[in-house]
Amino acid sequence: MNTTPLPSSAATVAAKAGARRLGVRALAQGGTWAFAAWLALPILALVAAALSWDAQSLAILREMAATVLPDYVGTTVALCVGVALAVGLVGSATAVLVTLFDFPGRRSAEWLLLLPLAMPAYVVAYAYTDFLQFSGPLQTTLRELLGWQGRVLPEIRNAWGAGWVFTFTLYPYVYLLARTALAERAPQLLEAARLLGAPLGRRVREVALPLARPAIAAGVALALMETLADFGVVSYFGVQTFTAGIYKAWLVMDDRAAAAQLALMLLATVAALLWVEQRAQRRLRFAGQRAARGGAEARPVRLAGARALAAWTVCVLPVLLGFGLPVLFMLRPLWLGWDELPWRAFGGWVRNSLTLAGTSAVLATLAALALAFAARRVPTGLNRLAVRLVGLGYAVPGAVLVVGLLLPVGWVQARWPHAPVSYWIMGTVLGIVWAYLVRFTAVALQSVHSGYSRVPPSWDDAAVTLGVTGAALWWRLHWPLLRRSVAAALLLVFVDVMKELPATLVLRPFDMDTLAVMAHQMARDERLGEAALPALTLVAVGLIPVMLLSRALRRGETAAC
Repeated sequence: MNTTPLPSSAATVAAKAGARRLGVRALAQGGTWAFAAWLALPILALVAAALSWDAQSLAILREMAATVLPDYVGTTVALCVGVALAVGLVGSATAVLVTLFDFPGRRSAEWLLLLPLAMPAYVVAYAYTDFLQFSGPLQTTLRELLGWQGRVLPEIRNAWGAGWVFTFTLYPYVYLLARTALAERAPQLLEAARLLGAPLGRRVREVALPLARPAIAAGVALALMETLADFGVVSYFGVQTFTAGIYKAWLVMDDRAAAAQLALMLLATVAALLWVEQRAQRRLRFAGQRAARGGAEARPVRLAGARALAAWTVCVLPVLLGFGLPVLFMLRPLWLGWDELPWRAFGGWVRNSLTLAGTSAVLATLAALALAFAARRVPTGLNRLAVRLVGLGYAVPGAVLVVGLLLPVGWVQARWPHAPVSYWIMGTVLGIVWAYLVRFTAVALQSVHSGYSRVPPSWDDAAVTLGVTGAALWWRLHWPLLRRSVAAALLLVFVDVMKELPATLVLRPFDMDTLAVMAHQMARDERLGEAALPALTLVAVGLIPVMLLSRALRRGETAAC
């Protein structure tokens, strides 16, 4: 064995190179954690507020428990239970039909069922209210035909109406995950059950649905997180949920302690749902690994006659209720009030929305790229934990985010009254862009991670061996392979910011109205003809990622075949 020591100059160079690598590693890890802590500051502020409760805070909590809290809890639980059952039924039924059966129009139903993803829930609420209210066209026509003077149909602006809206705008979460699970895992097992003589109903009930159960659970959890985070529907319908209570406590009663306590309760509920969703996704991956070992394929069961008509009806009805009819209902007031539409102001709303969405999409995607690259090149436990912490931002409801963001601003303002922190957060776009980054960097991060999953780490090692490191490694190796993922991240964040309502409503600067804010305010003022213009614009923007998603699913299924 050669034990000849290195020359002093070579040893010095090696030592400097090692020190440089350690410095780069420490810098990457420190930068990752600093950025993650900045994005997690609203959540940390809520936790700090909870740990610093005093006698006054406990008194406020006891007063809320004796007055409004039971209504918030009861209404929220009832709404979530109803939405969970409904989206689970609609999403799983449609997924089973388009995956395991063949009938005329099935290919069209596969992508039509995704269209409600383009509809913000509050737009659907405005559309149904305008058409079904006492002075709406349906009840007016029915009263003329029947000769009645009173209400013909029940009031939709209540918890039942909110459940209806959430069901037909959120069922695609369950449909999408269940359809993917069934397409990947069920065919060979269903074929084996058929060869063993099991009838069709039993094959679906005892083979297909148990395989899709983790996917259904994950989809229901995502739908419930969206339900808990919603503000537009519950405020417009007057439903007293936690989200509405947070805004009322903060903006109406000017009670920050009560708002923080409600926000922390809601955040704990969302964290529990997120745990359920992640656990279901792990079970889904495990089931996929086991099912992937089989090679046989089952042909979809051919339906004809009345059965085919029933299957087509079941698939088309959710699309009509969640997309087709709301669009038609919004087109009617838009057409009737065409001459009075605020076109000049509309241009400003579009400009503000595009500016905020474009800026936030670029910043969120750059942050996601930096975080993903740092976690890949320095794969320590701390870096992975930091990335996971940033990834939780999308699960934070907008109402909770607003309270958590304004709490540290209030603390700084109380300690240094002359500091311009409040102005920079509330009077400029910095506050709203910060909120967007906290919530939607996770969306970009997921897309970037998906792109990195197709780049083997061995390629990085080969590039380093050839002398390509640091920024050159990312630019020459990673960037050409991540372009499509980066484009998808930009698009998804852009559309999410365009539709975002709760945080925008509170944190936007003066004279910075967006399409989502104006649609909400005009609908609240019963100016639904004017609200239809920004609302339908948001729907048109939301159709872009839905169409791309449908195209990607179709390509994936074709490649699998």
